[in-house]
Amino acid sequence: MVEVSQHTLVPEHSLVEDDDEIDALLAEYDISRTDLPKIKRTDPALPDEAATGDVVRIERDSRTTDRAVVYRLVIE
Repeated sequence: MVEVSQHTLVPEHSLVEDDDEIDALLAEYDISRTDLPKIKRTDPALPDEAATGDVVRIERDSRTTDRAVVYRLVIE
């Protein structure tokens, strides 16, 4: 069986555990947690410990900036 999350084309997914970082992100864009783009809990790229309601940071390579960072809210 292939481990999808370890494939070279899958960007790094990590849980954001620091509430201050989440609050700063939401304040910067003047949004609430539910306004974040969503990612399903069943997505194979998510860390195993991700639970519904968690925020995930996804870091991918970018042509225009060295690294692009996006955030997603884990849903059921």
